[in-house]
Amino acid sequence: MGTGPHTKSVDEAVDTKQLLSMSGLAFMKAMRDGALPVPPISKGLRYHLDIVEDGRVVFRGAPSFDHTNPMGTVHGGWYGTVLDSCMACAVMTKLPKGSVYTTLEYKINIIRPIPVGMEVLAEGITSHAGRSTGVAEGTIKDAQDGKLYATGSTTCLIMKITDGT
Repeated sequence: MGTGPHTKSVDEAVDTKQLLSMSGLAFMKAMRDGALPVPPISKGLRYHLDIVEDGRVVFRGAPSFDHTNPMGTVHGGWYGTVLDSCMACAVMTKLPKGSVYTTLEYKINIIRPIPVGMEVLAEGITSHAGRSTGVAEGTIKDAQDGKLYATGSTTCLIMKITDGT
């Protein structure tokens, strides 16, 4: 989200009242289109919001040398953060006005190492969004040939906010 073509300054923060005044889908589209600021973490981890649809979100990014572990391979935390982002944001697209979410748990499976600098697509798809929980699955694939690098699943807590805080 921090390196895409439609990004606001990462020094800005999303206003809670503005967030609660929009559906999750409208919120995610506004972020994609640059009308709302992106999360600061996306700049440091070099990924950005690319596609937003009802129940589906795709991030595009490429890990750099700064995201490697002592063995020189992309750290598992990069995979986990990008998958958590795409899966939870897919759940976000299903939320009505006045609701927020938080990740309760997520699991990832790393299939193979992502080469440093390779552009990937991280896709999250919602399989369930109810009153109190949302569930989504995710994948990280090579942006060029679609080769699978990681999978994930998440459960999110959905909360209705009634007093604006």
